[in-house]
Amino acid sequence: MVLAADAAAQAAGLRVGMPATKAQAPVQGLVIQDADPAADPPDGIIIDSTGADHLHGGEAAMLVTLVDKLAGVGLRARAAIADAWGAAHALARFGAQPGYISERGKAAADVSGLPIIALRLAPDLVDGLRVLGFDRIGDLLAQPHGPLALRFGPELGRRLDQATGRIAEPIEPIRPEALVEVRRAFAEPIGAAETIARYIGKLAAQLCDALEQKGLGARRLDLICHRVDNRAQAVRVGTGLPLRDAKRMTRLLSDKIETIDPGFGIEIMTLAATVAEPLAPKQAVSSLVEEPEPDVSGLIDLLANRVGEQNLYRMAPVASDVPERSVRHIPALAPETGAEWPGHWPRPSRLFAHPEPIDTVALLPDHPPASFTWRGVRRRVKRADGPERVFGEWWKRDPELVAVRDYFRIEDDAGERYWVFRAGDGEDPLTGSQRWFLHGIFG
Repeated sequence: MVLAADAAAQAAGLRVGMPATKAQAPVQGLVIQDADPAADPPDGIIIDSTGADHLHGGEAAMLVTLVDKLAGVGLRARAAIADAWGAAHALARFGAQPGYISERGKAAADVSGLPIIALRLAPDLVDGLRVLGFDRIGDLLAQPHGPLALRFGPELGRRLDQATGRIAEPIEPIRPEALVEVRRAFAEPIGAAETIARYIGKLAAQLCDALEQKGLGARRLDLICHRVDNRAQAVRVGTGLPLRDAKRMTRLLSDKIETIDPGFGIEIMTLAATVAEPLAPKQAVSSLVEEPEPDVSGLIDLLANRVGEQNLYRMAPVASDVPERSVRHIPALAPETGAEWPGHWPRPSRLFAHPEPIDTVALLPDHPPASFTWRGVRRRVKRADGPERVFGEWWKRDPELVAVRDYFRIEDDAGERYWVFRAGDGEDPLTGSQRWFLHGIFG
């Protein structure tokens, strides 16, 4: 029996499930190798994409993107999308098309033409069914379940129901051996937020004990709540520094309990440190010698998990004379970079991400503006200092070979101080547009 056929074999008319004697007839010199399931297990990726396809342009576009990305790293893949992953598994491996999308509610019809081996049945069970003349899944679907179960046991009915989407099938992820994880099963399903929070605290304490034995601290925590309907609810939180504090873990996870839908109840909860780093115990510092530094990491973690890690940051200097390039965002708890702000010329406390154009009255080429209009308001300049000439970074772009800016610190008659510049040297149009811009405000 043909269990697998490459693209060339399929183009020649061979198909999975065909008897080997029939396969040899149309193709002279056909190379046939004995199957060795133990040495060549089926590879695959299972993704629950419920509610995510619209983020990628729809199911068809998402499927093409996944296959193309795998092809980009040298992996040729077949893929399918269906209501149940048992159906997607069968269509991806045994369907005629390398990429197939099963319409909602059509899983049974789509898999009916596939060979019965697509049901992931034991080999001896497949052989017994073929002896009775069952070659296609549709042949089995046409039979009543009762007699089949009496003859072949419950596995056949379960696989048929999984392939057609009648029953849900949980996805068991592959866990790395070094993963630190704790688990709690409940005799009676739980659903109240207070109960979930209580068991989060117990799991966090167990996880901290396991982390301490390995000298690790968690950088990312995944809480998985397995419901009685075989669906799972997941909560993920991250930390800026390795964490091994059960109370802080509980607070971070409990802060997201409202995102958990318990359904008809949660029967299993698992908590895993999916990212962990070495964490050595700290020695307490005596207050008679020096005061300990305040620890704000707990507040940072709480805020980062509420607003998003990418929205919580601090500024760090970058070695660049161009003001908008001299600063970058780094994580709130990242170590010092060692770079420093320029000290020869002061910089404004508020630097605009994009300089804003202003209308000025100024004497060229080296004088500051006598007045300027910004956001519809005209301001008269009382004091000014400058210019500070900033040159372009010629090694990044050719136009910056001759580009310059002349910056001035100015103060209006109301006492407000601004940082303005002229794009260009005031004479040569190749050095800039000669227009004026407001780039920052001094506090």
